[in-house]
Amino acid sequence: MSPMRPLFVFVLTFGLIFGGSPEKLFAEESIPTLFDPKVTTLDNGLQVVVLEDHRAPVVTHMVWYKAGAADEKPLKSGIAHFLEHLMFKGTKTLQLGEFSEVVAENGGQENAFTSQDYTAYFQNVSVDKLPLFMEMEADRMANLVLTDEVVAPELKVVLEERSQRTDNDPAALFGEQFEAAQFLAHPYGAPVIGWRHEIESLTTQDALDWYNTYYAPNNAILIVAGDVEADEVFALAEKYYGPIASKKIPVRERVQEPPQLAKRVLEMSDKRVRQPSWRQSYLAPSARGEDQVNVRALEVLSQILGSGVTSRIYDGLVVDKKIATSAGAYYRSGSYDKSTFVLYGSPTPDHNLDDVETAIHAIIEDVIENGVTDKELTRAKKKLLADAIYARDSIRGAANILGSSLASGETIDQIVNWPRNIAKVTAEDVQNAAKAVFDERQSVVGRLLPEQVKS
Repeated sequence: MSPMRPLFVFVLTFGLIFGGSPEKLFAEESIPTLFDPKVTTLDNGLQVVVLEDHRAPVVTHMVWYKAGAADEKPLKSGIAHFLEHLMFKGTKTLQLGEFSEVVAENGGQENAFTSQDYTAYFQNVSVDKLPLFMEMEADRMANLVLTDEVVAPELKVVLEERSQRTDNDPAALFGEQFEAAQFLAHPYGAPVIGWRHEIESLTTQDALDWYNTYYAPNNAILIVAGDVEADEVFALAEKYYGPIASKKIPVRERVQEPPQLAKRVLEMSDKRVRQPSWRQSYLAPSARGEDQVNVRALEVLSQILGSGVTSRIYDGLVVDKKIATSAGAYYRSGSYDKSTFVLYGSPTPDHNLDDVETAIHAIIEDVIENGVTDKELTRAKKKLLADAIYARDSIRGAANILGSSLASGETIDQIVNWPRNIAKVTAEDVQNAAKAVFDERQSVVGRLLPEQVKS
């Protein structure tokens, strides 16, 4: 798992995590599955997943659509995120803004988010309000009403959001350019919020086309987690979502990256930058693929290299040599298509970006040549499993894990068996994964610098 996705949650005893020999600690019979979800599929294709958690009389209700920014057509970047905003407008039965008003009046919390691979909507409510919110969410799945009068003001809101979060932040602008350099052909190269000049051209019809194409029960996943019984949730889903007709959903075929044969180097300067930074990303497999051994080994490698103050990169550059003020690594395993493994660092005033790059590459070469130690391996796996324990108190977190993973193409089996697959990772697996992923020809180096003042 990477810092870019929610941590998996499962029940283990603290004795298992923090005590015992590695052989007993990671024995398959000692590792429980991640979740025990109850799953069904309605006749119209809606997948319904229930996580029963009876500690408090609350529930998280989420709908995940398997359509995100990477599914957008050329020249329409930002339409997935724009429609997310518009889904809070009116329907055939709810007036403009009434959806959010009802949520607030009933003591609930709501929000939505868009990624490259999915769009999700959720409410956190008391369990007795679940039928009401399920009815409203089903309503806007099928009956959204959009007019120019509603759409035009919201487009200005989205443009202002882009101004505040991206255009006014050199690090965010650099991040966009970096992703565009990594993915020259694949749509992951375009930002989720969209390019400004394309957002400005989005219309009401564009929003309706996206809605009518992708918002359907057979392209959605319903996740309900909390103080519920699965059979009762299935019955409610059948009552409220069951009558919605399925649609013919386009096959998810995206333009794929051609083979990358040369390292790409990107440098950007901005007068607003106060701290220079370096990063390098490598193309890597995603968890949707069949090679689970390599993916889980990369998750463990990410933990060893760059997660926390005891990781090789942080300890080596920040604590020991004092070359960097910050440094680390992360691996984003949860994408639908190719993912990336990223290394990063920012130098101290007495050092520069070349020093950071040289030091991190020395660590990578050592892993490739000599592998990782048993101590590092055990500590990394313990940390991954322990983090999962600490995350278990969040009902919404559990729903997020299942929803994001399923919407990104993973299977229930891959999700629930994540702890056991992590426990199986060996030092040889980690070394082999490092050899495979750290191919300079399939990487992008990025350097963000302060703009030099001309005399």
